Amino acid sequence: MNSSRTLGITGFVGIVLLCTPIRNAFGADERPRPEPPIRLPDAPGTPVLTPVGSKPGETAALRGAPGVNPPVDKDGDFLIGPAYVRAPELNAVEGVPKGMVRRFTMRSADSTIYPGITKVPPGGPKNYMPPDLAHVQIYPMPYTRTVSVYVPAQYRPGTQAPVIVTQDGPDDTLPTVLDNLIAQHRVPAMVAVMIQNGGGDAQGSERGLEYDTMSGRYAEFVESEVIPLVEAQCGVVITKDPDKRAAMGGSSGGVAAFTMAWYHPDLYHRVITYSGTYVNQASPFNPIAPDGAWEYHEHLIPQSPRKPIRVWLQVGDRDLYNPNSLRDGMHDWVEANNRMAIALKAKGYHYQYVFSLNARHVDRSVKEQTLPQALEWVWGDFPNKSAR
Repeated sequence: MNSSRTLGITGFVGIVLLCTPIRNAFGADERPRPEPPIRLPDAPGTPVLTPVGSKPGETAALRGAPGVNPPVDKDGDFLIGPAYVRAPELNAVEGVPKGMVRRFTMRSADSTIYPGITKVPPGGPKNYMPPDLAHVQIYPMPYTRTVSVYVPAQYRPGTQAPVIVTQDGPDDTLPTVLDNLIAQHRVPAMVAVMIQNGGGDAQGSERGLEYDTMSGRYAEFVESEVIPLVEAQCGVVITKDPDKRAAMGGSSGGVAAFTMAWYHPDLYHRVITYSGTYVNQASPFNPIAPDGAWEYHEHLIPQSPRKPIRVWLQVGDRDLYNPNSLRDGMHDWVEANNRMAIALKAKGYHYQYVFSLNARHVDRSVKEQTLPQALEWVWGDFPNKSAR
């Protein structure tokens, strides 16, 4: 095992108990998971972080003025928290043009790419966990998914609109944020396509197959099966220009957003990830990427030519650590995101990394403070944000 995957005691303010889980007849874990350890922002393997809104002489535990985010015109590694303030852009403002939101449903029976799977045996509990995550038995499972579409008030019918595609939708916050940012000319007038996953989580699930698989398959599903329905049912035209397309998500939805751009830079150039699952969680096993999304920072980014991708990524100091039985040293979300930032910097990518104190996995308070800033940063080099 690579020694860089080993967690040092100096990086913890707490103890992780790796207990043998108690399982029922179906293998469901009946023991509560231990709390994840607290990782220090100056632990070995962490990028050198610039505190945001701090005063000289403040300790790491006290850094960061509440509500202050990294600058929207700077790349690099930043430290925020430990207190957070809900951004004013999340509130509807009188007089600001409001976009339209429509929803429709997609069925697995109509998909040629994702007909639906589950790891839960017939009659098994929803929280079933296979005893061997490296070799998961899967079963057919139909699903329906909701797609929620935001169309800005400034959209002119027949024109090609910029777009942001988000995972684990719908997101009731995003339309209001976009209303405000578009009105302030901080982002272009864009359509938001918010796609619900197909169900389950992690290895052997439909969501895991869609989000954690190392391939262009999910981006191709969005392009061939989702976008045509969006255009037909919502009366919009989505641009094909990858520089006018963004992808966003949290956890496995975050790594899915990055995967969309990595395998299809012809479709997406802009990415936002909260607590991205850049760990070894892919299934089925792929010999081309045997360590799943851990491959991004271990091999793929360092060994590949730089791609035209602009990446905003975030992690919390209390983010996930080793929540399953693989114990392979590749299930630490904080280490994985630290390594992503280091790899992106080494290859000269435009990126902004936000390390959040007092923050858990896809922490709601962090997202409520940072989402407008993240959107503005990821569209920061867009040439004409005020275009109607």
